[in-house]
Amino acid sequence: MSTTGAMLRQIPYVNKAFWRNPASAFFTFAFPLMFLVIFTSLLGHGKVPLGNKMVNISTYYVASMASFAVITACYNNISMSVAFQRDAGVLKRTNGTPLPAVAFLGSRIVHALGTAILLVVITAAFGFFFYSATMPTGVTLLRFVIALIIGAATFCTLGLAITVVIPNADAAPAIVNATILPLLFLSGIFIPFGNSTPTWILWIARIFPVKHFADNMQAGFLGTTFHWTDTLVVAVWGLAGLLIAVRFFSWEPRK
Repeated sequence: MSTTGAMLRQIPYVNKAFWRNPASAFFTFAFPLMFLVIFTSLLGHGKVPLGNKMVNISTYYVASMASFAVITACYNNISMSVAFQRDAGVLKRTNGTPLPAVAFLGSRIVHALGTAILLVVITAAFGFFFYSATMPTGVTLLRFVIALIIGAATFCTLGLAITVVIPNADAAPAIVNATILPLLFLSGIFIPFGNSTPTWILWIARIFPVKHFADNMQAGFLGTTFHWTDTLVVAVWGLAGLLIAVRFFSWEPRK
């Protein structure tokens, strides 16, 4: 059987394992909507400047929580689940089977991509009905889908890459959250950037992929200017994550 065929056969098993952990599956889908309701209730009054536009803060959070949903489904879920499976010896046993490593890891990435797309659709529908968020159409939709797929794939590879520095399962939540939570705040996911945002925060945000991915998502939902350079920066980070994962990925528990 080809590697592609083996990967396609593996995807249903990854999906089944995901849904057989109902607590994890529930909060993967619930967190973005829960945060959307909380932030719009607390901060969703008034407008925020985005480029030359003024947009409602409530609709701003629709795009932000869609970005957050993708990052959670791809970066957080993959890194933590791989770290836990490696510590339990599952990866070592899997690596000893005829299943190609590319098929095993690829099936996890494809499943995460599907979960991320579903989360964005749910968040967009919720925002459309409750916060009058604009749905991307036409050329904007095409750009949005391209940016979404590249962004989701990037955070999947970065999730695999970060497992290189995770020593054991107990350390996984702390390391994963320590590497992503500050960037979420520094990239305007939880708190909108205004004209008074310190310059050093803007410079840090431009270095990492979270801000660029969030800008692409905002262009789809809010009608702000779409920049292919943002997609390029995200793709470069994804390639770097892939190279690190391929070179240093470990199948055996760390000693």
